[in-house]
Amino acid sequence: MRGPFAVKNLHRSLVIGCSALALAGCGADEIASPGTGGNVTINNPAPAPAPAPTPAPTSTLVTPASDCPQIANPTQLLNLGTITGPTGTYLRCRLPASFTVSSTLPRTSGVLYELNGQTDIGTDQGFASTNTEVTLDIEPGVIVFASGNDFLNVNRGNQLVANGTADRPIIFTSRQNVEGTTGTDSSGQWGGIILSGRAPVVDCFVGSEAAGTCQRRVEGATNQILYGGTNSADSSGSLSFVQIRFSGFALSNGDELQSLTTGGVGSGTSFSNIMTYNSSDDGAEFFGGVVNARRLIMVGAEDDSLDTDTGVKAQFDQLLVVQRPAASDTVIEQDSDGNEEATPRTNVQVNNATFVVNSATGDRGIRVRGSSDFSLFNSLIWDRAGTNGGCINVQGVSATRAAGANDEAGPTVFNSVALDCATDFRGGGGSTAAQVEANFNAGTGNDASFTNTLQRLTGVSTGAPFINGANENGYTPIFSFAASSFFSARGYIGAITSEASNWAEGWTCNSATVTLGSSNTGSCDTLPTI
Repeated sequence: MRGPFAVKNLHRSLVIGCSALALAGCGADEIASPGTGGNVTINNPAPAPAPAPTPAPTSTLVTPASDCPQIANPTQLLNLGTITGPTGTYLRCRLPASFTVSSTLPRTSGVLYELNGQTDIGTDQGFASTNTEVTLDIEPGVIVFASGNDFLNVNRGNQLVANGTADRPIIFTSRQNVEGTTGTDSSGQWGGIILSGRAPVVDCFVGSEAAGTCQRRVEGATNQILYGGTNSADSSGSLSFVQIRFSGFALSNGDELQSLTTGGVGSGTSFSNIMTYNSSDDGAEFFGGVVNARRLIMVGAEDDSLDTDTGVKAQFDQLLVVQRPAASDTVIEQDSDGNEEATPRTNVQVNNATFVVNSATGDRGIRVRGSSDFSLFNSLIWDRAGTNGGCINVQGVSATRAAGANDEAGPTVFNSVALDCATDFRGGGGSTAAQVEANFNAGTGNDASFTNTLQRLTGVSTGAPFINGANENGYTPIFSFAASSFFSARGYIGAITSEASNWAEGWTCNSATVTLGSSNTGSCDTLPTI
């Protein structure tokens, strides 16, 4: 759990066959007049052959740009020539090792941006700073690729603003994906994205919780990267309509990077409409700080889909997790600190979630430990594989201890939660399955004997269903969120109520694990040509 902090066009080739039109005359008819008083003969020409049909375009392929765009950073982009894959040929433009002034990566047809090792946004501004040094803006439709231990690192006091749109998401992916060599179980082909901020954390590498000087270190980086501070409202930027594919490069045994990792980011950081796909480690991991995120999708993570730790205060609204059968661990793994009384204590709240538990290894759905606090509202947990080791696993005092000192919010909370699981409850670390069940039953509107009616998209017969059916939409939800004003009240449980209101449509990608949209960016194994 507390393992590593993840580090790790339009050219249309239109072939048109045009037949030569053989015309026997210059007008509609040819008229011959042999003389006055003679007969007038109208000679009709032979009919012209019908034109050959115009073939449809064979493909829509990208062609490379003539040169890399100019950016504000003093170190310009490096032109590395072209790279070719199934969707066309692109110009490779390598990003500088460090962005030292605020810059924009424009969307330029035929350009891919390439990471090379650790790519830094700004330099670390320190624990107590309040300024913003460097901001990297990425325009909608930009694609950034990487390989091996390449990763994008946003240092404290700097920002990444990567705001795509529903029809032009921003994609971070691997070189193999560009070349068209990825498959259903590909993963771990590059590092990932790291955002470090200046909000409070626990489990200190430098300083102490007691003195209010706690800082942690990004594990696995080639140099020391610190995060943490005292500003709970700090901003590390904004990510919206973003895909992060095939990440999670393993630096060493047990020291992997993952798709998206945050450390000590503050509530000023914005997260919405983010899809992580086939991370070899976690789909996303949030260490400390304050995180508010909407509409997250995590598909195919090989470790935990969502990992929360070291004092994070997090709220997730509309969360969809679909595990990949060949490799998956827990849907949510949550901890707080080795010293379970350290503050801030991890406290995670989730609303309107659909969790498709599909682990071939039979691991847990949700695992809460380390005296951390957890609440789940209006959500469905479905053990599709039927082999899980407990859809809800609460360990130790997280299951039973009342609210009180040391930032303790009380036992785990479940309201309007439906379980369709082979094994519903599991204890550990001093708690029992019966205690976890009693805690679940103490909530309002919970059902541990639910039968899900999740559906696939119309015309899709493979992959996991994820859209609400009659049972989910007929379930009476809880509308009171006294604990948070961040959540929205909805008249259903689960993440996505219908195909007509499928918020995953358009900006995501599809795989054998789940088809999320009928008009989205296409397969996760190819790049879009938008």
